[in-house]
Amino acid sequence: MEDITYRSCMDTNLEEAELLIESSSPLGEGPIWDPKRQVLWWVDILEGLVHCHDPANGSNRSWSVGQLIGTIVTSENNRLVIAADKGFHWFDPETGNTELIVDPEPNKPENRFNDGKCDPSGRLWAGTMAINEEGNSGTLYCLHPNGKAETKEVGYAIPNGIVWNDNATIMYHIDSPTRRVDAWDYENATGNISNRRTVFQVTQEGAFPDGMAMDVEGKIWLALWGGWAVIRFDPVTGEELTRIPVPVSRTSACAFGSPNLDTLYITTAKKDITPEDLEKEPMAGCVFKSHPGVCGQAPVAFAG
Repeated sequence: MEDITYRSCMDTNLEEAELLIESSSPLGEGPIWDPKRQVLWWVDILEGLVHCHDPANGSNRSWSVGQLIGTIVTSENNRLVIAADKGFHWFDPETGNTELIVDPEPNKPENRFNDGKCDPSGRLWAGTMAINEEGNSGTLYCLHPNGKAETKEVGYAIPNGIVWNDNATIMYHIDSPTRRVDAWDYENATGNISNRRTVFQVTQEGAFPDGMAMDVEGKIWLALWGGWAVIRFDPVTGEELTRIPVPVSRTSACAFGSPNLDTLYITTAKKDITPEDLEKEPMAGCVFKSHPGVCGQAPVAFAG
């Protein structure tokens, strides 16, 4: 790994994130904006639920998919794709039905998929992990538009937060227990990755890197599990630039949305919070929003 001198800039704080959805989810995750429908999709991993929020009228809908679900993305054919404990599936919000695309780990029932997103060419990247969160049995996969799941890297404990820079030359990814954000050189034409190195290290006590989002200025917004915040950092300098306080300890992921992509949506969890601590954070598991003053990259749909 490359040695980096990390700096922290704590004097640029935004207002605390605003409550959006009183969901009280055990493990809210995977927010993603749907430009066609103008809605926010997100999931509850442990409940096996797909959620949809329409900011135009404030409505919320939910579907049960019958298995643990790590992430959801839009697709070019108006369906969606989910990564769950039994592989990659199509999801049809009109019927609520799922259809298997491929299960790359049929012999690993102890694993499930976790976080994932589509790269600039419309391939879906998502990693697996042990359901009991023990060991390093996880693998990072790339689902190609033809339905083939390619193994990209092994040895993950809790794969999380994948994003790409604007010119599609660098991919950023997390294995949460390492408390690092790593970068890879990335070939957009092939999806090949190489030259793994660390670009950011979480040093806040009790905090771990979780979901990420990239803004149009090339800076990364990172949800801190156990950190009561989402932070913005510079992946070139390793400097923390901005911090959005969240009234929940377990911030799990963030995504830019709204018509101008200027709203940052934040999912959270109440998993493993004691009843006593829940009294200190009664909004644990809810969805929040913030207006950070910068727009995000447009989300990419799966090209299959």
